[in-house]
Amino acid sequence: MTQSLRFTSADLDAFPDNDGKRYEIIDGELYVSRQPSLDHQVICVGIAGPLDYWNVRTQAGSVSIAPGLIFAEDDDVAPDIVLISNERLKVALEADRKLQAAPELVVEVLSPGAANAKRDRDAKLKLYSRRGVREYWIVDWQRRGIEVYRRSDAALVLAATLFADDVLESPLLPGFALPLGELFARLPAD
Repeated sequence: MTQSLRFTSADLDAFPDNDGKRYEIIDGELYVSRQPSLDHQVICVGIAGPLDYWNVRTQAGSVSIAPGLIFAEDDDVAPDIVLISNERLKVALEADRKLQAAPELVVEVLSPGAANAKRDRDAKLKLYSRRGVREYWIVDWQRRGIEVYRRSDAALVLAATLFADDVLESPLLPGFALPLGELFARLPAD
């Protein structure tokens, strides 16, 4: 019988930090991707900025870009953006200064390629659902859309698919509103 190799957080420590790649582990499987493009980063800033502005006004918690999020030794990821409440942050932030419990909101901005989309729409959706994330946004900057998943009972389910004419709002974030046309207008011209 053949055993499959399961990666852990300790394996991530052995990978180089300066090779232009991002390493993540989901359910023991290693995912490797290139550093994000300018378009990807522009959208991350375009979401993180308004989230942080909302957060400063409400004093709800902390907004971070690409934090280490370690649910377990075989579930170690770096989501594009997270928002975690002050209450959860007290128990989630460990001595290594990485989050080790679910934030309320996770945002992933898709990178080009079928494998990247499958990772975010399948493997990460299942991971975040299993681990207690309350809301998950998958941003497709190429299609100018956002899929919003919200916790219903014990799972994240698709609540809305929004496009450039829509405004992103959330019951998790009272008073937050992000016009998607403004967000996607930030992308550099081709």
